[in-house]
Amino acid sequence: MAALNIQVKAKAHKATKRPKSVVSKTLSTPAGAKTRVTSLDANSATFGADFLYVFKNNVRKARKGNRAAQ
Repeated sequence: MAALNIQVKAKAHKATKRPKSVVSKTLSTPAGAKTRVTSLDANSATFGADFLYVFKNNVRKARKGNRAAQ
């Protein structure tokens, strides 16, 4: 039986730079308000890192909105 080599990282890697496959657009809603939409390329070679970047930004935006609402 082969020995297992398990590595544990202290911190998750930080997605700081916007990847090339992530695009952010400003759209108008039917009510006339502006909203920002972030999309990513599903066929990207770095889909996992790109998805992590978009997810972190969405969480950051939601938390900021919740703090402002309180």
